[in-house]
Amino acid sequence: MSKDETAKRTAGHRPLDRLDMSAKLDKDVYETRLDAIQLTFREIQQAYLHTGDSAVVVFEGWDAGGKGGTIRRMSAVMDPRGFKVWPIAAPTPQDLQHHYLSRFWARLPAKGEICVFDRSWYGRVLVERVEGFAKPAEWGRAYEEINEFERLLTDAGTRIVKVFLFITEDEQMERFEDRMKDPLKRWKLSYEDFRNRDKWAEYEDAANEMLERTSTSAAPWLVVPANDKRYARIEALGTIADRLSAGVDLSPKPADPKLVEQYERMVEAEKKKRKG
Repeated sequence: MSKDETAKRTAGHRPLDRLDMSAKLDKDVYETRLDAIQLTFREIQQAYLHTGDSAVVVFEGWDAGGKGGTIRRMSAVMDPRGFKVWPIAAPTPQDLQHHYLSRFWARLPAKGEICVFDRSWYGRVLVERVEGFAKPAEWGRAYEEINEFERLLTDAGTRIVKVFLFITEDEQMERFEDRMKDPLKRWKLSYEDFRNRDKWAEYEDAANEMLERTSTSAAPWLVVPANDKRYARIEALGTIADRLSAGVDLSPKPADPKLVEQYERMVEAEKKKRKG
C-alpha cells in the first residue's frame, strides 16, 4: 500500500469513519415505513415465485449490531417455502476439509427463492483473519475469490444485497449489559463476543479493508450506522426491498382460469347443498 493510500485510510476516509452514528428515526415514522416495506417484501416473494428470480441477502456487522432483529422483521412476512435464513457459525471439522466457499454453495437459493445469510463467506476476511484461523496468504487472496464467487451468482441472475451494520463501542457495551440482565436474551451472548471486543481496532481495520475491496458494481455494500435500531432496520430493509424489486413487476398475477372455474363450481355446489 502506498503512503497516500495509507494516509487516506487513517484520515477519516475509511468506510466506517464516514458514517453518521447519530442518525435516528422516530417511532411513528419507523412503524409506518416498516409496514410499507413489509408489504413490499410480500409482493416481492409472490413475484419471484412466478418469475423464477432468486436473491441472496448477506448480513455482516458488529456483535449486537442488530442483524437478528432486522432479519426477523423481514422473515416475519415471508412464506418459509420460498424463504430461508442461514445462521452461519464457525466451520465444522468436516467443513475444514473443503474449500471455505463449499458450504455456502449448498445453501444458495433455488429459482424463485430468497436466502438470507446471518454472517457469511466474509468470515474469511474478518474473524478468520483477525483470530489467525486463516493464514495471511489465504485471507489475502480471498477478496478476489469472493468477488468472483459473487460475480458468478449475479451473472447467473441471482441478485445480491450485502448489508453491514456498525455500532460504537459504547453502544455495544450497553447492548451487552441489557442481554446479560435479560434471561431471555442472555443466550445471544458468547465468549467470542467479549473476545472480539478486545480486538476492536483489528476488526475495524479488517472490516474497512473488506468493504473497500469487495464492494462491486454488481454487489455493492450498504454500510449502516446502527446505534439507533429503528433507523438501521429501515435503512437496511428499505434498501433490500428496493434492490430485490428493481425491474420486477410486483403486481399480483391474475388467477388461473382453470382455478377460477373450479372455484365457481365448488361455490355453486356448496349453495345447492345448503338449499337441500
